[in-house]
Amino acid sequence: MRKITVVGIGPGSKEDITPAAMQALGTADAVVGYKYYFQFVKPYLRPDCLCVDTGMKKERERAEQAFKLSEEGKHVVVISSGDAGIYGMAPLIYEMREERGSDVEVETLPGISAFQKAAALLGAPMGHDFCVISLSDLMTPWEVIERRIRAAATGDFVTAIYNPKSNERYWQLYRLREIFLQEGRSSLTPVGYVRQAGRADQHITVTTLGDFNPDEVDMFTVVIIGNSQTYLRDNKMITPRGYYAAINESQGSIGRNIMTASFRTIATELSQHDYSLGHLWALLHAIHTTADFDMEKLLHVDPMAVETLFKKIADGELKTIITDVTMVVSGIRKGALTRLGMEAKCYLTDERVAEMAAKENITRTQAGIRLAVEDHPDALFAFGNAPTALMELCHLIRKGKARPAGIIAAPVGFVHVKESKHMVKPFTTIPKIIVEGRKGGSNIAATLCNAILCFDDAQQLQPGRDL
Repeated sequence: MRKITVVGIGPGSKEDITPAAMQALGTADAVVGYKYYFQFVKPYLRPDCLCVDTGMKKERERAEQAFKLSEEGKHVVVISSGDAGIYGMAPLIYEMREERGSDVEVETLPGISAFQKAAALLGAPMGHDFCVISLSDLMTPWEVIERRIRAAATGDFVTAIYNPKSNERYWQLYRLREIFLQEGRSSLTPVGYVRQAGRADQHITVTTLGDFNPDEVDMFTVVIIGNSQTYLRDNKMITPRGYYAAINESQGSIGRNIMTASFRTIATELSQHDYSLGHLWALLHAIHTTADFDMEKLLHVDPMAVETLFKKIADGELKTIITDVTMVVSGIRKGALTRLGMEAKCYLTDERVAEMAAKENITRTQAGIRLAVEDHPDALFAFGNAPTALMELCHLIRKGKARPAGIIAAPVGFVHVKESKHMVKPFTTIPKIIVEGRKGGSNIAATLCNAILCFDDAQQLQPGRDL
């Protein structure tokens, strides 16, 4: 027949071999391939089919053997795992046909690639623009590979990694991870990897770029790194195509879409990318509100502070937010408060405040906090203006009169501002978010409250649900 059919046999399971591949295998006079792959195709071969198997790194020898058999008049099938045109035998067969000046007919039958099988097992990570990179530097200089890695990272491509590791090639995957983080990919970016996809000893792992351990990967593994929009839901990676964004925009959620795009931009421009999810979520809100990247140095977030406070809200333990001034209340999203059964209050308008302030010779904001603590000693307290109010709360905590669920310390100004923030730090059992130094403001205090209220949107990096 003088024909070579290059067949992609899929990742390994019989369910992933295409009918066209099965038909070609069933009519072949000879099959040529890497010996490991014959276990997947033998059930489809004729009893008299000649099987020519060779070991690893014998691709050129296999191609030469295929042409010799075909030039003898045989219909030869050359097998590759996955898709024969993706890091497979198809390019070599076409190149050799040209080199030999052969008139043997060559056709290629596509197969399910390993990255496609891995992606399906991981959910839907390849839902938008993606690229595939091999880390094998046997035939491609590492300098070229590294340029491609950097381009994938800066271009925000979902990236599938072939040949991630071998006995000799142990450091390249670490370097890839380093480049992605250097180029602004968040440490919270979902990463999935599948070993032996579609085979008997298949194993699936989902993690994040920050927690990804290349030591858990070997040469039988495909790694998929999400882009800035990829999120995890029920341990599945999902990269949105944009359909729902278009629908939301038409339904009046333009503000939320703009806010989401802004958050993703901020995340790529941070100087470091290993923040915990709660810290990152609060930081993104603070920078988005102020357009001030100094917040990366100034925002102190106690470990698990955001997570702990959100859980108290979700469990119904925390119902009230107390603020020092009414402007903070104004900035807290009413939709979020209603959705979560919360209340935000400021006591400055209470008729008792002026009388208490005059009688005790204290500021009106101090008086407001004293009254608030009588009614809500275990509230979340948020300060965006008055350092004296924050200092008053600290005194009441020390006297055992206040037991705050949490404290947002963001008063602004020049007198007692730094001191008030230092005063709150020794309360190590109280979850705290502090804007260090002189900076702060009602808008920052409010946005940090909003960060806590919508923390369940943090993993998807989709803010603004209650706008």
